[in-house]
Amino acid sequence: QVQVVESGGGAVQPGGSLRLSCAVSGNIFSLVAMGWYRQAPGIQREWVASIGRDDRTSYVDAVKGRFTISRDYAKNTVYLQMDSLKFEDTAVYYCNAAPPISKYWGQGTQVTVSS
Repeated sequence: QVQVVESGGGAVQPGGSLRLSCAVSGNIFSLVAMGWYRQAPGIQREWVASIGRDDRTSYVDAVKGRFTISRDYAKNTVYLQMDSLKFEDTAVYYCNAAPPISKYWGQGTQVTVSS
């Protein structure tokens, strides 16, 4: 049984920072690439960043240079450091395998960027 639990969201002003965490239970963490995804109201969920088993990272253009994905194998946790946040980063953020596995979607964590 795999469980994915995201945390670390909140409200922040433009230019601020947040660090999201995603704890993954079960034995898949070390076997798959992991990714972060986000969904804003009225918009389809989109991929944001991913990290492979070799720690190679990829980012959507909109967050390059501002977001950093990382993973801790000892803690079965993947992180998303978000800096220089913008209004358009407001969304619910989810983590999942990359590519995602439908049964592993968690509840997500809300990130709101507002002044």
